[in-house]
Amino acid sequence: MIQQYSVALIGARGYVGEELIRLLSQHPVFDLQLAVSRSKQGVPVEGYSKRPLVYQDCTPAKVAEGKYDLIFLALPNGLAKDYVEQIDRLSSESVVVDLSADYRFDDNWHYSVPELNQTNGVNRISNPGCYATAMQLSLAPLASLLDGSAHCFGVSGYSGAGTTPSDKNNAQLLQDNLIPYQLSEHVHEKEVSRHLAIDVKFTPHVASFFRGISMTTHISLQQAMTIKAVIEQYQGCYQQHPLIDVCETIPLVKDIQGQAGAIVGGFKLDHSGKHLVVCCVLDNLLKGAAVQALQNANQAFNINSLEAIHYD
Repeated sequence: MIQQYSVALIGARGYVGEELIRLLSQHPVFDLQLAVSRSKQGVPVEGYSKRPLVYQDCTPAKVAEGKYDLIFLALPNGLAKDYVEQIDRLSSESVVVDLSADYRFDDNWHYSVPELNQTNGVNRISNPGCYATAMQLSLAPLASLLDGSAHCFGVSGYSGAGTTPSDKNNAQLLQDNLIPYQLSEHVHEKEVSRHLAIDVKFTPHVASFFRGISMTTHISLQQAMTIKAVIEQYQGCYQQHPLIDVCETIPLVKDIQGQAGAIVGGFKLDHSGKHLVVCCVLDNLLKGAAVQALQNANQAFNINSLEAIHYD
């Protein structure tokens, strides 16, 4: 009989929580047993086919007392601490995957873009941010060849702003519009600078589409390269990772919406051969969040990292 692992999902009502529920419904060994949402308490969980579930409102201590094998924290930034403290106290062996920014700068946690890092056998995992994932996939293959700062221009669908009403998810304000925000020192700027050990400048924007990210990155190189050499560098980095597609043409958001992976492409060098522009697109709710969290959880349990993740 195949071993089953009990799973709790905290913050289950949000867009990312909904995607995790759908993914876990297809997973052969991860068994969702608790879906926590204060606002949906008592409402049946849709999208989970293994057993009937209703959303519950549980305290951090009650979650920890359940001693679940795997706990996903899909909460807004700043809310993970109470749960982590109780889990550390009452259920320290549980594998915790935190999707917020709360532990991305904590050396006691393992930060992981699965194509760039490994989480096998660890039990405290910090999931990267959506923008940060697109930036790192764009930069990692050439990180050792950079000369100075990388400059990133990102545009996200408004689902990235979550379900709490704000200007960044106001469909009326976004109509025929593009809104820049957090013009400097965005948390994802700091995140990528820390984990790739390079200086990154990043400006985020939100647009009127619902899901997806388009990232355009300018890279100054230490020495001149050809487009052929650049593409070979990216292909070599991602050839063992089927969720990352490398293409010569400029990838579009519509090509990746609802898809599990990311596309890196549109490579363009200037006349000097030392200034490269590269584009990356991904679905912020999937590869930017839920899919990546499941990849990291799979690795932590020494399961195929793509288990329950469908891709072409």
